[in-house]
Amino acid sequence: MRDHDVIIAGGGLTGLILARTLAGAFGGNARIGLLETGSASSGADPRSYALSAGSRRLLETIGIWQIAAGDAQPVTGIDITDSSLTDAIRPILLSYDTAVAEGEPGMWIVPADVLLRAATSAVAEAAGIARITGTATGVAIDAGGISVRLADGRTLGAGLVVACDGRGSPLRAAAGIKTVDWRYAQTGIVATVRHERPHGGRAVQHFLPGGPFAILPLTGNRACVTWTEEESEAARILALDDAGFLGELENRFGHRLGTLELAGTRGSWPLAMHLARELIAPRFALAGDAARGVHPIAGQGLNLGLRDVAALSECLVDAVRVGLDVGDATALERYARWRRFDGAASAAAFSALNMLFSQDNALLRSVRDAGLGVVDRMPGLKRVLVGEAAGLTGEVPRLLKGEALVV
Repeated sequence: MRDHDVIIAGGGLTGLILARTLAGAFGGNARIGLLETGSASSGADPRSYALSAGSRRLLETIGIWQIAAGDAQPVTGIDITDSSLTDAIRPILLSYDTAVAEGEPGMWIVPADVLLRAATSAVAEAAGIARITGTATGVAIDAGGISVRLADGRTLGAGLVVACDGRGSPLRAAAGIKTVDWRYAQTGIVATVRHERPHGGRAVQHFLPGGPFAILPLTGNRACVTWTEEESEAARILALDDAGFLGELENRFGHRLGTLELAGTRGSWPLAMHLARELIAPRFALAGDAARGVHPIAGQGLNLGLRDVAALSECLVDAVRVGLDVGDATALERYARWRRFDGAASAAAFSALNMLFSQDNALLRSVRDAGLGVVDRMPGLKRVLVGEAAGLTGEVPRLLKGEALVV
């Protein structure tokens, strides 16, 4: 017996956005189960997300962007430097504007808490979504479709299960899908700062020996700093009091925006990459961090997850529209073909960039700098890079174009 047409495991951003997307596409016939663990948050999330133009269009189409837009900062351009930590001058080696079609910003920076609240609010207002508290322990194919076993003994039936339950995805393991894993000897650090002078909407990517140091503009005279360091150095920095931590941050931030002060809590996490060997199994699919986890060097983790949402939703809607079952194997195979290369290529590319730029070798730096300089003098190549980062190249799902899906 099917309790739901689709069960989505995971109450994070990818799961919430997929639930809202499918509920809107299926309309009054929607029967979406959103399975959440119900675990309490440990506090405010200090992260911010760099959302591509395609991701923004998706969120606007399903009614989430309108809730978050007031706290979203458009990125007007990106400046890239490559220097040693002790260099007195950090020349900009590559600079480009992010605008895409008709001046639309190619990137927006949105605080994580703002986006989560907006997605939660949109889901609460949507018809056809049943929010279920429980922990999934396994899946099984049965005569009626697929069932999810919960830790408290309940069993939920559906035509399709989508695992959006994070990097450690219990359902991915339960479905027998293996991963390729890689642990970086680095720690990610994040903090929000308030600065004296306006940022003008420009983001900065400093390539420093310990790893990339990104300055992402927020509304007002604020910025989110996403900072990668070698593990032992990160541990030393994180152990400092606020004054000492701010001093280390200022040493990397530079003085272009004047005096700095901390404007929130700091956070950290170990950096690792994983890639699921398969994206689907019978009546089962992976999306978001359950499908792959990438290095944050390009800030594309959530955008990759939203591309999953857009592609999977389109495949399911197209299948149901012609009378196929929501868990039809043909629809899932189409989704896997659509998303497999992008996920694998992105994971490999971001790892390679991190390895290339996280080395303090004078000869290698001179080669890197020459390469960045060549790109800076090629406006056509810059446009390609902007289009790729905006999520508007290749076979683009309709939602990323701002087109609604309807069964």
